[in-house]
Amino acid sequence: MRTVADANRSTALRVLVYSNDADTRSQVMLALGRRPHPDLPPIEYLEVATAPIVIEHMDAAELDLAILDGESAPTGGLGLAKQLKDEIADCPPIVVLTGRPDDVWLANWSRAEAAVSHPIDPIRLTDAVLGVLRSRSAA
Repeated sequence: MRTVADANRSTALRVLVYSNDADTRSQVMLALGRRPHPDLPPIEYLEVATAPIVIEHMDAAELDLAILDGESAPTGGLGLAKQLKDEIADCPPIVVLTGRPDDVWLANWSRAEAAVSHPIDPIRLTDAVLGVLRSRSAA
C-alpha cells in the first residue's frame, strides 16, 4: 500500500471510483477535478462499475483512495466497503457516497473513513477526500 507521502513523490494519486452508474462516476470525477489541492499530485482515476473488479484492484494494493457509491446495484458501496475493510489488512482509505445525510450511521458501520451524501456536492466531496488523505498522511 502506498502512502500519501509516496504519492507526493510520484506522478499521480490513484483513486478508484465505483458505481454502476456512469453518471455518478462522472460527477465524482468532475467534483474533485484533476488536482483538488496544490499540495497533492494530480489524480489518476480508475472507473469501475462492478464489485469484483473493485476487489481485484484493492487486493493488488495499487490505490491511494477508493470512492464507493452506496447506492450502486447489485452490490452497494457500503457493504463492499465493510467487506474490504474486513478482508484487506492494509486497506486504502475509503469514502462512501450515501443516499441521504441520515445514512451516516451506515457509513460508520462500513468502516469507511468518510461519507458524503447524494447529490454530490463538489465542496463536501473535496473536503472529505482531503481530510481522509491528510489523516492517512499523518498516520
